[in-house]
Amino acid sequence: MGNCQGSSSSRVDSTNGAQILADPSNPSSKTGLSFPSTRTKSSACSSSTAPSFSGKSSGGSLPTPRTEGEILSSSNVKAFTFNELRSATRNFRPDSLLGEGGFGSVFKGWIDEHTLCATKPGAGMVVAVKKLNPESFQGHKEWLTEVQYLGQLHHPNLVKLIGYCSEGDNRLLVYEFMSKGSLENHLFRRGSQPLSWAIRLKVAVGAARGLSFLHDSESQVIYRDVKASNILLDADFLAKLSDFGLAKAGPTGDKTHVSTQVMGTHGYAAPEYIATGRLSAKADVYSFGVVLLELLTGRRAVDKDGGGGGRGVEQSLVDWCRLYLGDRRKVYRVIDPRLEGQYPKKAAIAVAALAAQCTTDEAKLRPRMSEVLAALEQLLDRRETPPVAAPPVGRRPGGHGEGRRSPLGHHRPLPTLSPAPACRRSPRSQ
Repeated sequence: MGNCQGSSSSRVDSTNGAQILADPSNPSSKTGLSFPSTRTKSSACSSSTAPSFSGKSSGGSLPTPRTEGEILSSSNVKAFTFNELRSATRNFRPDSLLGEGGFGSVFKGWIDEHTLCATKPGAGMVVAVKKLNPESFQGHKEWLTEVQYLGQLHHPNLVKLIGYCSEGDNRLLVYEFMSKGSLENHLFRRGSQPLSWAIRLKVAVGAARGLSFLHDSESQVIYRDVKASNILLDADFLAKLSDFGLAKAGPTGDKTHVSTQVMGTHGYAAPEYIATGRLSAKADVYSFGVVLLELLTGRRAVDKDGGGGGRGVEQSLVDWCRLYLGDRRKVYRVIDPRLEGQYPKKAAIAVAALAAQCTTDEAKLRPRMSEVLAALEQLLDRRETPPVAAPPVGRRPGGHGEGRRSPLGHHRPLPTLSPAPACRRSPRSQ
């Protein structure tokens, strides 16, 4: 689960670096990194070191620390020692492993919820401990970015960062434990129980609230890595954004974007960002639109099997959906067959239209996240009549059934939603 430069100012870089787009199905390429040595706080466990989480939003205006020391000292989280986390995870035992990737591994651990000291398994509070691989690509920079943002931003739809460890070459992060795992696993893992329409809509609203909070904060934050694997779910399917390693401060003043090295995940990154390196909050909107399509269709952002034809040709979910979303009568052809027709037809059409608006190639035509959130909340609050099975359609390509591969088509006119309620700012702490 669960990602700075020495200065966090929003200066526009004069050059655009090489494009680095991660393959969602493979770990990132690795390169050797030498971590700078940093001092850690005392290892003594004390209730005074425990951060408090009220569940309210906070962090409307972020300071701009210039050094690693300033970032770590200004964070509102605990500095753990390596021995504390080794004890909390039972020496990082294999049976405590929750997952792994290009960044390293995530382990399940236990700490006292008041003192944050390590406890015996089954006692205290369950946490997720991310242990960075010293050879992880961009590892130290992304680790520090996570501390910078999650150490100061608090919102019900952002994963809580409890603490970090910076000792020798060891870089670790400690998060709240999200018992339902990632949205990606629920949508795509073989044998997983299909998510109901109500839960899918709830997840979409939760993720939209988190993004809206970031975009509407006094110091705007662009998340830059919206994807199903970074949306984690708690026991009640409350969605929270995790992994802030690619987060970046948004433009200031009259600037419309920041120029930066292109980084993200293939299939989710906005086309204008890939082409120019110009980053704005509308890039997050595009990526969120891709997630909406994944929730709607049960298909991955990129189908490496070319739509089930076995030809090994990649097919973009956005391009495939554009064949159908321009015609209300064809929308049902893209909806996940595992829903078995149990969804409100009007709501499904509305979500499809919203996803199409979010993923339009013209960034200026995409809605703001606050508008996306308002439209989704309207659907969530609406008292729909009992779901009616959609008209039967043939099996779609590349989904859970087999069929002929749909050819990629040109961009079609996008459907429009009825005017969304007035934009509202994300909730803040009072």
